[in-house]
Amino acid sequence: MYSQILVPTDGSPASDAAIEHAIDLAGRYDATLHALYVVDGAAYSTLEAGAEVVVDALESEGKEATRRVADAAEDAEVDCETTIASGTAYRSIRDYVDEHAIDMIVMGTHGRKGLDRYLLGSVTERVVRTSDVPVLTVRHADDE
Repeated sequence: MYSQILVPTDGSPASDAAIEHAIDLAGRYDATLHALYVVDGAAYSTLEAGAEVVVDALESEGKEATRRVADAAEDAEVDCETTIASGTAYRSIRDYVDEHAIDMIVMGTHGRKGLDRYLLGSVTERVVRTSDVPVLTVRHADDE
């Protein structure tokens, strides 16, 4: 049913909850798990100095986040590929789905409400609304 499962991660506890589900599904379906971290440098492009430092820090965070997914997948004996991409998060996720024939996306939710959600938007919501493949959303336990 599923042979390629994508789990976008930002290293947060909400992502960790989704990772557990994604690994379980990949194990059940003998699927390859894809861990994706997106560096959105555009948000920092207006900084006169230090934008490169911020992007470098985000790339390091991405390496750590995807490594944690790969380690957990290896412990569960699930094949895993890791990628760090640059761009707008939801667009990069959609592009990755198309380029790698992804069958399913598993994403965490951060549970933002009110003004935070309005200002920051929701990557998960945008992916759910625009994806051509099924998206499983996993709510983090602290999102009460």
